[in-house]
Amino acid sequence: MTARYLRSGLLIGGSVAVGVLLGQVTPLSAQSGGEVYRQLKLFADVFERVRADYVEEVPDQKLIEHAINGMLTSLDPHSGYLDTERYRDMQVQTRGEFGGLGIEVTMENGLIKVVSPIDDTPAARAGVESGDLITHIDDEPVTGLALSEAVDKMRGPVDTSIRLRLLREGSEEPIDVTLARAIIKISPVRAHAEGTVGYVRLTTFSEQTASGMRDAVDKMREEMGGEMQGLVLDLRNNPGGLLDQAVAVSDAFLDQGEIVSTRGRDNDNIQRFNARKGDLLDGVPMVVLINGGSASASEIVAGALQDHHRAIVMGTQSFGKGSVQTIMPISGHGAIRLTTARYYTPAGTSIQAKGITPDIEVHAASIEEADDTSGRREADLRGRLLNEQGEEIEGVEPPSPPEASAIPVEGQEDYQLSRAVDLLRGIALYSARGPID
Repeated sequence: MTARYLRSGLLIGGSVAVGVLLGQVTPLSAQSGGEVYRQLKLFADVFERVRADYVEEVPDQKLIEHAINGMLTSLDPHSGYLDTERYRDMQVQTRGEFGGLGIEVTMENGLIKVVSPIDDTPAARAGVESGDLITHIDDEPVTGLALSEAVDKMRGPVDTSIRLRLLREGSEEPIDVTLARAIIKISPVRAHAEGTVGYVRLTTFSEQTASGMRDAVDKMREEMGGEMQGLVLDLRNNPGGLLDQAVAVSDAFLDQGEIVSTRGRDNDNIQRFNARKGDLLDGVPMVVLINGGSASASEIVAGALQDHHRAIVMGTQSFGKGSVQTIMPISGHGAIRLTTARYYTPAGTSIQAKGITPDIEVHAASIEEADDTSGRREADLRGRLLNEQGEEIEGVEPPSPPEASAIPVEGQEDYQLSRAVDLLRGIALYSARGPID
């Protein structure tokens, strides 16, 4: 299985499969080839010195894999090497079931940053929040570990315990949590009715997302007897997933037009994804909810519906991951995850290191209750790609204050959802008014 992925771990995956074998490389000119071979000799010399003189014996395979991973991770935060086990785990994850704690993570300044906890997983139940920094795993500091090594430490047999120490914006003291590892079965779609307004939450973009969303919307419309006044599509804390699923979700609500385009190093290498005729809601008004945990595939959907004026985007600035990773299997080994393109909204806008700006800014709680400290976004990641459309990092609007509560648990008021439902009811009321006699 090969796939393209977006996310802060972009599994923004997709429909374009790329198989790569060692040896399939661009031919070198004689001039450039000579310099490359000299640099390769330098690598071989260092490799031999480590093998011979390092204080402990290290397997050759481990040295080579770490060298490959170091080359890739130095490019940007989303490229890397997947050994056979991690590649297999990634394939399982995109099918919607995997083992672990239920958090999407990335590396930031030597610490592990939580991009988003996944609903109904050990991490979410323990109160882990988007933006938390993991400093210790089972009392051992993560400083010095590669992201893949830290992930390995967090994995383990089901029902075994693990302790995490977290740093959180607004908290003066570290937060210690104990979690029990579990098989993570992702139900990517949650839906219910808010009176005559439908609500659909997408937690990730796995292979079941688009079909599950269509089924949920059809069921709600049937239950409402055709009286649905609007739909809230909740993409908050959705870290991304498969590209083809992001396209399919967007297509479900669009009659025509471009959904997203990807552009690689070659300016002529542009791939466009277009909507097919047919709107699942027949024009029923929509609100899309986003926040700082909405990344990659989520931003594709929000950007497409926003640019086509199909939905009002509400919430806070999204994460800002505008790059595409291609998973390239290596025969007999694992795979490399390589950033190969940037993606653009239908208006031709790159959101890399910027994010999707909501049409209506609404924080998770009232402004008076919100902290004024800055959250973390793609723009804060070391080594991230710059936005090539002239958006200097210093020119990007500062991120919104952190959410007071990521996604409120049952029994708590969801301020953003309440405002979205009010807006849709207001639109329905205004539209229903006839002309004055």
